[in-house]
Amino acid sequence: MILFKNRLDAGERLSAKIHLSEEDKNPIVLGIPRGGISVGYPIARKFNCLLEPITLRKLPIPQNDQIGFGAVTLDRQVILNQRLIDSGYVSEREIDAIVDEVYGEVLRRDKLYRGSRPFPDLRERCVIIVDDGLATGFTMLAAIRFAKEKQAMKVLCAVPVAHENSYHMIKREVDLIICLHIDRGYSFAVASFYQSFPDMEDSEVISILKKIHRTPDHSIP
Repeated sequence: MILFKNRLDAGERLSAKIHLSEEDKNPIVLGIPRGGISVGYPIARKFNCLLEPITLRKLPIPQNDQIGFGAVTLDRQVILNQRLIDSGYVSEREIDAIVDEVYGEVLRRDKLYRGSRPFPDLRERCVIIVDDGLATGFTMLAAIRFAKEKQAMKVLCAVPVAHENSYHMIKREVDLIICLHIDRGYSFAVASFYQSFPDMEDSEVISILKKIHRTPDHSIP
């Protein structure tokens, strides 16, 4: 089922459904790289606020790197999908090596995307965490918990599409979740809802972020 032309189209449609109140002070959009940066750009443009990468990655099962058994955050918090582990998709003895490899990539990406800028202070801020879809939902779960540890005042999750199980898992963790399509099918792939869904390159992420950070007041063209 094709719902979106591409990630930017999904972000435009998603932004139309997000409404902030007067109490939602100093909003900031945190995009999960790489796809969440592209989806998050129209949202940041709507609210004339910062778009920052919340750099973390899923932990892929050895047989299929499209399926994650958890995620690791920038401060090396590890969130695990115990159900997949118990089902034998990954063995306990493999986990540490996978975490080490993936965490190295998290650090590389964060340095590349953020440069010398520190991770933003989330205290007293309304945080909108964005990705291009929720499959297992564990990468988003890790992002949410990271934001809460940084004392975000309010946490919203915004995604174009999600599997029903992931949607309900994330809904319990946030103040509000905005999702355009909830899918109940047994077979679920985020890419199947997009006409164009290529892997984003680091250069594309950097290009989008430069549009946000190129002016002193962070205004967005």
